[in-house]
Amino acid sequence: MPDTSFRGNAAQFFVAGELCRRGYAAVVTLGNTPNTDVLCSNPEGTKFIHIQVKTFVPGNNTCTVGMKAEKDFGPNFFWILAGVPKDGQQAEFEYYIIPSKDMAHEVTKAHKAWLNAPGKNGRPHADSKVRTVTLPPKKGFSGWSIEKYRNRWDLIAAKLSQL
Repeated sequence: MPDTSFRGNAAQFFVAGELCRRGYAAVVTLGNTPNTDVLCSNPEGTKFIHIQVKTFVPGNNTCTVGMKAEKDFGPNFFWILAGVPKDGQQAEFEYYIIPSKDMAHEVTKAHKAWLNAPGKNGRPHADSKVRTVTLPPKKGFSGWSIEKYRNRWDLIAAKLSQL
C-alpha cells in the first residue's frame, strides 16, 4: 500500500494546477511553510493568498484537519479540502474552498459540541488533537454543512481581485 503522503502531495499539486488553469500564479511550498501548502497570487503578483490543503477520499464521511483548523489565520487564508480519488476509483475530484474564519468558527464549535455530548455508553469524550470536518451529504456534529463551499473558486478570485 502506498504512503498516504503521496495522495496529500498530489492534492496540493492538483489545487495549484486548478488555480493556474484559472489564470493565477500558484506554487506548492513543498513543506517549507508550516501553514501554507499553496501560495497563490494574481497575475500581477500584487495580491496573495495562502492555502492549506487537506485530502480525503471521495465517498468518505470526514476529512481530518487537525487543531490548527481552529485558528483564524486571517482574510487571505483559505482551507481547501480536496477529494482525490484513489487509483482506479470511479469518482470525480471534489474541492471545498473554505475561508479561514469560517473554518475556525465551525471546527471549534463542532469540537466543543462533541466534547459536551455523551460518548459510548454515556461516558464523556476524551479530548484529543484530532479535528474533522464532515463531508456532504452529511452534516457535522454541530449541524455545519460544507456543501455551500463546493467549488467556490470565486471566493479566491474575489480576494485576488480586490483593490
